[in-house]
Amino acid sequence: MPEGHTLHRLARLHQRRFARAPVMVSSPQGRFVDGAAAVNGRVFKKATAWGKHLFHHYEGGRVVHVHLGLYGTFTELPLPMPLPVGQVRMRMIGTEYGTDLRGPTVCEVLAEPEIGDVIGRLGPDPLRRDADPSLAWARIRKSRRPIGALLMDQSVIAGVGNVYRSELLYRHHIDPHRPGVRVEEDEFDAMWTDLVALMAIGLRRGKIHTIRREDDHGPPSYAPGRPRTYVYRRAGEPCRVCGTEIRTEVMEGRNLFWCPAEQT
Repeated sequence: MPEGHTLHRLARLHQRRFARAPVMVSSPQGRFVDGAAAVNGRVFKKATAWGKHLFHHYEGGRVVHVHLGLYGTFTELPLPMPLPVGQVRMRMIGTEYGTDLRGPTVCEVLAEPEIGDVIGRLGPDPLRRDADPSLAWARIRKSRRPIGALLMDQSVIAGVGNVYRSELLYRHHIDPHRPGVRVEEDEFDAMWTDLVALMAIGLRRGKIHTIRREDDHGPPSYAPGRPRTYVYRRAGEPCRVCGTEIRTEVMEGRNLFWCPAEQT
């Protein structure tokens, strides 16, 4: 599932390519016909993101809300666009570019005030200037759920996925099984500051970079073209710092990775 920096990159891209001009919106697949008709031909005012949620704001107070989920993707193409291929939920055509959306978990039209209902269910987003980390800390400090689960809870912090969760806890030597009530405030403050910086790098570069320069060596990444990680998708391999075997398990439905020696 794309993490928060991906949605912020999409918001910036769509802002640059579609804003301040009418956009033709259709649903070749047929599952978004009414929604597409509600915004088709309207001026695209701006694009915003909060966590893993993308919002396209159109004139008249209508907003297309997209959550990519596990399988959703945008395919960006210059004009003229070819005929749709596959299950295209939404096609947007601007003045110079178009984009096809396939496989999202959510693609719906909201009235502008309804965005607040979506955002109200989310925690602070580290990539937003108005983020208030105290809201996340208030949830964590009272919870007996493991910190590894809390970081993935979008109502606690919006935008954190499995990669950032695993790597952040490693970088701060925190066992993902430690209950939230046993995380110290200074530990949380350090993690939040680091998370803001790491996600800003992801936003800028388009890839998640978590390895410190002095540790960027040894076995290659878990997949071609991806930066090295400390623990993510490295189960059974030696820790890049201490050599201990990286472990994995399923925590609340998601694969967790950690080093039992470095994370206590």
